[in-house]
Amino acid sequence: MINFTKMHGLGNDFVVIDAIGQDINLTAEQVHFIADRHFGVGCDQLLLVERPVRENADFKYRIFNADGGEVAQCGNGARCFARFVREKKLTAKDEVTVDTNAGQLLLRFIDGGLITVNMGVPKHAPEQIPLLMKDEAVQYSLEYDGGIVSFSALSMGNPHAVIQVEDVVSAPLETVGPWLEKHPVFSERVNVGFMQVVNRQRIKLRVYERGAAETLACGSGACAAVVAGIEQGLLDSNVSVGLPGGDLLIEWAGRGQPVFMSGPAVSVYEGQIRI
Repeated sequence: MINFTKMHGLGNDFVVIDAIGQDINLTAEQVHFIADRHFGVGCDQLLLVERPVRENADFKYRIFNADGGEVAQCGNGARCFARFVREKKLTAKDEVTVDTNAGQLLLRFIDGGLITVNMGVPKHAPEQIPLLMKDEAVQYSLEYDGGIVSFSALSMGNPHAVIQVEDVVSAPLETVGPWLEKHPVFSERVNVGFMQVVNRQRIKLRVYERGAAETLACGSGACAAVVAGIEQGLLDSNVSVGLPGGDLLIEWAGRGQPVFMSGPAVSVYEGQIRI
């Protein structure tokens, strides 16, 4: 039996497992089973809490999409990870450093029960995203269904494409989302955000996540959208991001600086599952 905690960050839901106090070695098929909403527990991603790799870290943070594939970054999951290790008394620190497959994250508890995550410095070079384009650009274009789709692209530890739209409700998420997610120019696939600029301090966003389709919230996607908007001169440095599941606050001071994301994390219930 595996002990787990069901958590969510703005409706982006997770199964979180302590792999320090339990012997955990899940296959992709087992992750997919746990994430199945009909036959398993059900979640957008499964998170593992492991012992750190580096001496200056407190934990290792691993993320698996619902399809069983391991990914390097998940912002909403990072906040839930922080809440989990505090609630399980795995740490008493107000700031927690975690190793990820994309580097290190700093998680900090702030007033009102919110958690701020230092998401690191965004990467724009095509080879760092990775994006199979020769030169870096603020916007890229691809042909689609007789027209042109323009998008920004960057990495927040995972690849993101951001498309500006007039209205997120009517955005072509169900068609353009999966098409761009699996387009050959993104060799590791891509998360696709549809961003509506409300004003210089506010955007609305929907995200088609690779391996998970649309979720109620995507923390790294919110970061990517704000970075893209600032790069285009559309947004200020502090932006409220309205997602289907609620709001996140994103701060970015510009090139070479880390992105800070603040928002809630909630524990829903604890359980056991037999694999």
